[in-house]
Amino acid sequence: MSDGVRGFVALQLPERAREAIGDLQARLRPRLGGIRPVRPEGAHLTLRFLGETTPSALESIREALRKAATPCRPFDARLRGLGTFPERGSPRILWLALEVPDAVLALQAACERAAVAAGFPPEERPFRAHLTLGRWRERERRPELPEGVDLGVAHVDTVVLFRSELRRGGAVYTPLARFPLGEAALD
Repeated sequence: MSDGVRGFVALQLPERAREAIGDLQARLRPRLGGIRPVRPEGAHLTLRFLGETTPSALESIREALRKAATPCRPFDARLRGLGTFPERGSPRILWLALEVPDAVLALQAACERAAVAAGFPPEERPFRAHLTLGRWRERERRPELPEGVDLGVAHVDTVVLFRSELRRGGAVYTPLARFPLGEAALD
């Protein structure tokens, strides 16, 4: 049995926003054949995916994440607009966009620097503020997505270091440490 863990750093969404995401997924499901929705209770804005690593590597990044979260104040993010990755060809991921303040871009960059300083390889893809709503397993035609999807505003106030366990029914996310925006860490 391996002692490896899969980890990531994310902004956690409030329960009301996660419920609205679940309602949206239910409304979209009949239009999007073949999509496997993510669990709405796990909806989050990934700041840095760490991948397969060790518990000690996750421990080594904690202090840097606390420092990264301190200058960023809690904020409101608008959950508005749907899209797919990749932008051309057969879609693999359905996402919901988040409109976030510039301070979140600085927070994400600080999380990236913390990860690299802790020995994780640099992320090569540019950061795009989005929530993954579902994934297609098979090649599908590009769906027509409804225009004007707007789930309102979500108040975001915590960075979380998560452990991700891949299971048959979908990934399960376990918080390992929480870092309130603008404050000291809570474990």
